[in-house]
Amino acid sequence: MWEQVQETVNYIKNRTNFTPEYGVILGSGLGSFTDDITIEFTVPYTEIPNFPVSTVQGHKGALVFGTIGNKKVMAMQGRFHYYEGYSMQEVTFPVRVMKYLGVTKLIVSNASGGVNPAYSVGSIVVIKDHVNMMPEHPLRGKNDERFGPRFVNMNEAYSPKMIATVKRIATDLSIEIFDGVYLGLQGPTFETLHEYKMVKVVGADCVGMSTVPEVIVARHMELETFGLSVITDIGSEEGLESISHEEVLKAANLAEPKVRQLIKELILQY
Repeated sequence: MWEQVQETVNYIKNRTNFTPEYGVILGSGLGSFTDDITIEFTVPYTEIPNFPVSTVQGHKGALVFGTIGNKKVMAMQGRFHYYEGYSMQEVTFPVRVMKYLGVTKLIVSNASGGVNPAYSVGSIVVIKDHVNMMPEHPLRGKNDERFGPRFVNMNEAYSPKMIATVKRIATDLSIEIFDGVYLGLQGPTFETLHEYKMVKVVGADCVGMSTVPEVIVARHMELETFGLSVITDIGSEEGLESISHEEVLKAANLAEPKVRQLIKELILQY
């Protein structure tokens, strides 16, 4: 994988001559954050050597490079999921590339189902920790010490300093946010009622099909990491009746302006 990552990094460097500080991974319905970036380069996934291609509706499939204020940013318009048939190494490959392009801080966003009774559709949740219940692990196999250590300390996987900054920003902007624990499942089925109950029993507040592998790999390479989740459905008998991918995108789109504000201000102020 080392050689593939370096080949991809060299291609992007030659094409953009751009060294980003922030990497942003945009989840379902959150792709228009790139409107806040003064864009210098856009590179479709299909043109990047060794890159997977996103197959999910609502994921545009391009790397965007540019600035927010004086901060250099690269954003993924669309991520890759294990349920699409990719290996965990392919799912997390872009995070490895980000690191060697110069990224030191990673921001991930997603849409998730909420089980915390304080949440409602459209709630914005700052991820304070996660539970990994995906059936494969992105670090399984021989470890390449050039990327990071064999055993990774996942204490404070989500940066307490970045979390504190976003909470202050949310107060200043009068945006209601919650914090919570995100549980990662494989998908692509939405959870059954009893699976939602299980999520709650193990101590998580929301559940989704992404983010966890990317954060594990980011921590493997010592990237400072921050995560936001938009609650797009509620794990109750009533909530299960209306859940569909279209409903998820609709709920994410409603919350998107506030999510964009929070991410933009985090990049500017941190």
